Amino acid sequence: MKACTLIAASMLAISAALSGVGSASAQDSMVFTSWGGTTQEAQKKAWAEPFTASSGIAVKQDGPTDYGKFKAMVESGNVAWDVVDVEGDFAVAAAKAGLLEPLDPALTGSGELDPRFSSAHHVGSFYYSFVLGFNKAKLGGKEPKVWADLFDTKAFPGKRTFYKWSAPGVLEIALLADGVKPDKLYPLDLDRAFKKLDTIKPNIVWWSGGAQSQQLLASGEAPLGMFWNGRIFAIQAENPQVGLSWEENLTAADVLVIPKGAKNKAAAMKFLAAASSAQGQADMAVKTGYAPTNLKSAALMDPKVAATLPDKFTTSQINLDMAYWAANRDEIGKRWYEWQAK
Repeated sequence: MKACTLIAASMLAISAALSGVGSASAQDSMVFTSWGGTTQEAQKKAWAEPFTASSGIAVKQDGPTDYGKFKAMVESGNVAWDVVDVEGDFAVAAAKAGLLEPLDPALTGSGELDPRFSSAHHVGSFYYSFVLGFNKAKLGGKEPKVWADLFDTKAFPGKRTFYKWSAPGVLEIALLADGVKPDKLYPLDLDRAFKKLDTIKPNIVWWSGGAQSQQLLASGEAPLGMFWNGRIFAIQAENPQVGLSWEENLTAADVLVIPKGAKNKAAAMKFLAAASSAQGQADMAVKTGYAPTNLKSAALMDPKVAATLPDKFTTSQINLDMAYWAANRDEIGKRWYEWQAK
């Protein structure tokens, strides 16, 4: 009964968010762009297909998300995308640069959305954690617990894998492993972080996408490393030897935005309301292992599934600072890629 009540409340919230943006017709369509792979497939199943069924608005899929292409579209006035899944720090910077449409206040002011992952220009897509993942069968039964274990090649010999691109996560892990307290992470001490990474550089295998990270871990080529928690969730369904530690899990969210000048803004706004609703976020969480960004979604989910998601591990959680990264990503990126190339 409680679930039914919340579903009804969620639908009322969606209806309120949709008011004033017009009714759909069978000819309406929009373009949703994301990163591809299993995550975009889950977004299609959890959001796009039910949205089309209820609204009559077709949702065309495109991708992967490309920030250079995004910016060029807006600046040229030829915007082919209507809703785009982006990283949080890009959303902060893009809003400041005037590249985003402001969202319907009825949506962003609903009170249902986790305030960490929503603003006047974006709503949370899914909420993830970087966690320490490991293959017990390849580590002789040993289980690493904290980020410092990733840098301990005596206790845990072999390769370890990290995210390849310049983005929030790796530098924070290096600093935590070197003894920096979570509340002292920002502004990042880049000299200290790169010095710590130098200690294991020959042992690092980089992953550039989620599927690659899973392959490295499952095969044992890199028996430990940093992973998106949803990728571990997916492996564990088939391989019980894969484990993870939630200690100092680093959390952030992908977010959904509407590019400035989007041709189907009204349809895009309706799609955002559905995707960020309690039910839409619950459906996405069940399919991916990532946490919902709607605070009322957990009550709509199987408690056994909800217990495995990042929002149940907040006591050991550290929020990545998207505002810091929005202001410093370009500068950090230059140093990051120079260091990798050495």
